[in-house]
Amino acid sequence: MSACGLILALGLAGADPSGAPPLQPITASRSQTMSHAVGTFEVQITPIAPDADAPGGAPGRMRLAKTFHGDLQGEGAGEMLGLLKDGSGAYVAMERVSGILEGRRGAFALVHRGVMEAGAQDLLITIVPGSGEGELAGIAGVFHLKIEGGVHRYELEYSLP
Repeated sequence: MSACGLILALGLAGADPSGAPPLQPITASRSQTMSHAVGTFEVQITPIAPDADAPGGAPGRMRLAKTFHGDLQGEGAGEMLGLLKDGSGAYVAMERVSGILEGRRGAFALVHRGVMEAGAQDLLITIVPGSGEGELAGIAGVFHLKIEGGVHRYELEYSLP
């Protein structure tokens, strides 16, 4: 068995050849009280031209620009990769949000993961651990997105130290 195969097999079995404990899902600390911020945002999605040598069927790239209103006042900027065919597909994105969250000025990053299959959706948008800056240092949480009547609404469940 190759070293890569061994590492993969150990990872699937929950062991680590270095003796480190197995990786656990990242969640906000249950001991901290979660706060909720709600509001709306506008998003502008701008396609980025593929590289000249990009293979057919490669993920499309898009630039994201957002303006947040409500408990979070600020701007978001990021980049997304996505594939969509016959109503099914997936996207991933990284985004930096800066502004004022319920009176605290700072910034943090979001990581997006979305999968669609025959109309069903699975979306997870999480604050990147360690990405908080300024008065938002130490922020942790999850960003929930809902689109109603063409309006993008968010609920941010978060904790701060």
